[in-house]
Amino acid sequence: MLPPVGAPAGPLDPAIEEDPRALYVLGLVGLRAGHLDEAIYLLREALRRDPTHEGAQRNLVRALLAAGRATETLAAADDACAAQPDSAELHFARGTALNALRQPAAACAALERSVALDPEFAPAWLNLGNACADLDDWTAAEAHVRRAVTLDPTLAEAQASLGYLLTVQGRLAEAEAACDAAIAVRPDLVQAHWNRAVAALLAGDLPRGFAGYEWRKKHDRFRHDFIGLPGPVWTGDDPVGRTILVHAEQGFGDTIQFARYLAQIADRGGHPVLACDRVLVPLFAGMAGVDVVARGTALPPYDAWIDQMSLPLRFGTTLDSIPCPEGYLRADPCRVARWEAMLPAEWRVGLAWAGNALHNNDRRRSLTPALLGPLLAVPGVTFVNLQVGPRATSVPGLRDLSPWLVDYAETAALIACLDLVIAVDTSVVHVAGALGVPAWVLLPHAPDWRWLLGRADSPWYRSLRLFRQPAPGDWPAVIAEVVAALRAGEARWRAKHGDDGNPLVRSQFP
Repeated sequence: MLPPVGAPAGPLDPAIEEDPRALYVLGLVGLRAGHLDEAIYLLREALRRDPTHEGAQRNLVRALLAAGRATETLAAADDACAAQPDSAELHFARGTALNALRQPAAACAALERSVALDPEFAPAWLNLGNACADLDDWTAAEAHVRRAVTLDPTLAEAQASLGYLLTVQGRLAEAEAACDAAIAVRPDLVQAHWNRAVAALLAGDLPRGFAGYEWRKKHDRFRHDFIGLPGPVWTGDDPVGRTILVHAEQGFGDTIQFARYLAQIADRGGHPVLACDRVLVPLFAGMAGVDVVARGTALPPYDAWIDQMSLPLRFGTTLDSIPCPEGYLRADPCRVARWEAMLPAEWRVGLAWAGNALHNNDRRRSLTPALLGPLLAVPGVTFVNLQVGPRATSVPGLRDLSPWLVDYAETAALIACLDLVIAVDTSVVHVAGALGVPAWVLLPHAPDWRWLLGRADSPWYRSLRLFRQPAPGDWPAVIAEVVAALRAGEARWRAKHGDDGNPLVRSQFP
């Protein structure tokens, strides 16, 4: 039988094994040495023998919190708080665990209790600010994080969080200054470098932003994408006669957006090979001079490799030198012909109202179906469902086409047949933009860095028009603006094409 996780490699002295104080001391030593699994095991053994040992209770919570085991932290902190209800640290641990478990309202309550018990406890103020941010209460979040900075100017994580909060409020110069302050204290703090890069990109300073964006490779959210392929990394030097393997990363939309750089490698005499998710392979298969392989399959021989989102840095991209903003993909003509035969002749508008539910920002960027009512009520428009996955059936009266949309090449063929796409910030808008199809993008108040600030167009895709929330969560205002624009566009379409809808074609629509 295998020993329990964290159990010491060798047997404990029998006298120690039955002594809760000895087990507690050994657990404390393990915790201070960073041997978290061992510390957790020993502290639990101590509590099994003496459930009232308050030191073991507190330090078990500390060890679980340090190990990132949020559910267990919450359970252990609940038990400890029953015996030590006035411990600011235990309420801090509860709140931190609750926020990690995506329960920010409950987290706020626990962290407010923590700072009430110890108003000088800077980490609790910081995490209270983080929890308020998750509730989109930016004013309170900023005030709490600034309190943490005042209490402990060496708490670099607080300066980095302040940088994030200022970024989402569009105060980019202040955001970068806060991140610089964090880096001055902790030069290796990944979150500070990442937040500063995002602020620079959002401001449109692409060279400096993409230089800092390299820190994503050490970021907890993204580093699993980076596998360290064998062979030299391509530094942007002359690719003539060389095969450059480009390794896709992050989401499907990112892969589509940065596929534009493959043609740049080919134009300079190199042979680009893109390794990406298999559902994207057919979409890129028609790109001239480019080979595509499914990530996870055997890779062809190559001379150098590069992570895909490092390409803008290697090409020295600025806002004025973004390649192929007019489009760089072409839909499969055979697939397009099939969709053309099925779609009605009226004004065709594709809809995608939600992104990947697992995306960390999905609750801010996706729409609830109820919000689509005014849009769907616009007369004279044939709405086409571009949504796939579980949400594709959530809008009554809008036919689920996901059984036909088996890969991105099929989605691209359908989009190529449309007059317009209306979508939230998800991969659908990247497909439309890469094809050069007109698309209206519905953006949250704090947009992703690629959409910049305060503009209705995108330098990445000329066919896109951006509709922005005037305040956090204000989707009704966005929908009202889109409805007005849609009514005007429908009227123009009618004036150009007349009212000759084709009911026979409409009846063939799947």
